[in-house]
Amino acid sequence: MEKSPTGIAGFDEVTNGGVPKGRPTIVCGGPGCGKTMFAAEFLVRGATEFNEPGVLMTFEETSEEMSKNVASLGFDLKKLTAKKKMVLEYVRIEPAEIQETGEYDLEGLFIRLQHAVKAVGAKRVVLDTVEAIFSGFSNTGMLRAEIRRLFRWLKDHGLTTVVTAEKGEGSLTRYGLEEYVSDCVIFLDHRVTDQISTRRMRVVKYRGASHVADEIPFLIDERGFSVMLSSLMKLDHAVSNERISSGVKDLDDMLEGRGFTGDRRCWFRERRARESRAWRRTLRRRPAGMGNDVCTWHWKSLRRRRCATCDRSDSIWRSRYGRDCCDSKRGDRRRAG
Repeated sequence: MEKSPTGIAGFDEVTNGGVPKGRPTIVCGGPGCGKTMFAAEFLVRGATEFNEPGVLMTFEETSEEMSKNVASLGFDLKKLTAKKKMVLEYVRIEPAEIQETGEYDLEGLFIRLQHAVKAVGAKRVVLDTVEAIFSGFSNTGMLRAEIRRLFRWLKDHGLTTVVTAEKGEGSLTRYGLEEYVSDCVIFLDHRVTDQISTRRMRVVKYRGASHVADEIPFLIDERGFSVMLSSLMKLDHAVSNERISSGVKDLDDMLEGRGFTGDRRCWFRERRARESRAWRRTLRRRPAGMGNDVCTWHWKSLRRRRCATCDRSDSIWRSRYGRDCCDSKRGDRRRAG
């Protein structure tokens, strides 16, 4: 299947190329999950990075409101509109002013949408949100027929479309119809667990193509929409091969006679306070020329020798004095205690 790259960081890797080209995609979820931001970035990236002009048709927010809302992501919709890269179209629909009578169709919407597409030669379209179109009508049979007709019209004109939809009760969308007639369904979720807010995305459906089906975290910040796919997170920082002496000869001998390797700043953890204090005193007496480097060691990774007489852990005593603890008067006092 031919795909259209969205330009959204991480998303094209999740879907192996982007959204289906020339077909509708549903982006659904609850309030505040990022549906409109995803759709807006899809249009902006298409116009600026892939030379594909777009049409943004909204049914709830005016063109002025939409421009201000996405400005926080660094997107200037008015500038793109002036360059004939985008058309902002606000269609006012008030359910209280609608009286259902006779047959109902979307012919007027198709005419208006087709005019906007021709004005800039649009390749991409966003409808935000589809429920607003049918909010004043209760005949589910008519709703299903018109939704299918809308999606067929978009396909026939070869428009790569993102349609935002509200989450329903027990279904992905309010009417439970849109996800069945679309070729791709993306579910966005904004949840709070233990007072911690997280955003997650899942590609529920993608006809004729493979994709990552797991829930994937994402962020919305001043740079836009970013999908945090784990396989894209690389540890590409430089690693030092420099060896640093610990100041303890026996310990350096255990480390190939050259001391620690890698970063000069490490963390040190000990099991006993007495050992911790002894190590700190030892490390403070490091050789000259080591500067302010802090050498540390994890006790669990050290082979600890034990006293042959009292079976005490004696790695520090031996490293400092070159003999077992019981070979000295201090060791005798410790054994007697």
